[in-house]
Amino acid sequence: MLQGSYTALVTPFKNGEIDYYALEKLIEFQLENKTDGILLCGTTAESPALAGDEKWQLIRFCMRKIDKKVPVMIGTGTNNLNSTVAQTRRAFDAGADSALVITPYYNKPTQNGMKEYFSRIAEKTEIPLVIYNVPGRTGVNINAETVAWLASNITSVKAVKEASGSLTQASKIIKETADDFTLFSGEDALNLPLMAVGAKGCISVTSNIIPEKVHDLIKLSLDGDFEKARKIHHEIEDLNEIMFVETNPIPVKEALALMGYIEPLFRMPLCNLAAENKKKLINVLKVHNLIK
Repeated sequence: MLQGSYTALVTPFKNGEIDYYALEKLIEFQLENKTDGILLCGTTAESPALAGDEKWQLIRFCMRKIDKKVPVMIGTGTNNLNSTVAQTRRAFDAGADSALVITPYYNKPTQNGMKEYFSRIAEKTEIPLVIYNVPGRTGVNINAETVAWLASNITSVKAVKEASGSLTQASKIIKETADDFTLFSGEDALNLPLMAVGAKGCISVTSNIIPEKVHDLIKLSLDGDFEKARKIHHEIEDLNEIMFVETNPIPVKEALALMGYIEPLFRMPLCNLAAENKKKLINVLKVHNLIK
């Protein structure tokens, strides 16, 4: 079953190219610090800015370095059906354990349109599918009833990454789907509340910098020890907040740069953190002894 803490891995750059040396160090850091899974080419990876075969070179490199030590999820969704099918098939061929498929953005499909879209993808692919709902970026919300319909009618739809920010919607999805369906928290600030209503894991930005803490929070929650999980939740609240002080992945990449893992570089149209926000970030990282 898809569950646990997945890190939505960043893509490090240097001199305009992917920094594979830094990428290897990031993977090692994750594997050494309890992450349960790794998401490649998600929002946090700046995947829309990866051009041509660059994305697949990155994926092949990461798959070799991860070497089946943890499950790998790959972001394959676009707003074009044929492109999404092709990307999803390619992820399966690359050895991914699941594919994260975002709801079509800009098109603004209806709920029936999304049923047909995900059904068609499932018909043409073999890999387990994770629906990605992030209406703040896509302009469309896939509602609880649609997710439940897909979960009960499409065998390969195994999970949803729920990033609508609605605890009510997440709770409805969990209530209306079978026990073998997984809801992943897609917002770090809501990891504990969503686990409390029945989520089975998270796909995390914050775990780029504190993978062990995020793993422990999720594991304790899965084990029913919410008292200890709550302590971690409150301990890292300020980290979760500062990771979203500007558009993701700007703060988390700046944090990793301050920690010495990567260069503070982005692909346009993303840019460096504003000076006042960088000061706030530095202060929070110092509180947690992540930098001196």
